[in-house]
Amino acid sequence: MANYVDIRNVSDGYISKVRQDLKFKTGNFIWKIFFNIPLNPATVNNQNLSVTDAAGKPLNTNITYNSELLAIEISPKEAYVQGETYFLHINKLVESKGGQRLKDEISIEFAV
Repeated sequence: MANYVDIRNVSDGYISKVRQDLKFKTGNFIWKIFFNIPLNPATVNNQNLSVTDAAGKPLNTNITYNSELLAIEISPKEAYVQGETYFLHINKLVESKGGQRLKDEISIEFAV
């Protein structure tokens, strides 16, 4: 399968967890971040998760928590621009229903 998103850099220890399964090239793909325990939905928001452009400007995104899949889904409200670099940020304030926070902040640099 072709890689339609160029993953350029991932926080230490997380590269093996990043993969793509896009069927065709699109500027509107959805990031899905899977967890092995239920999350506190109140911590899944645009203050704890964001996508920024190369200049650090936040993009308008829809951020939702799919409790059945135990996954956070992040989709852009406007298509990513082909050839541009972006950063997906997940801070340590995302927490489980039991109150346990992420151990590390995670950042993924990617280009479309």
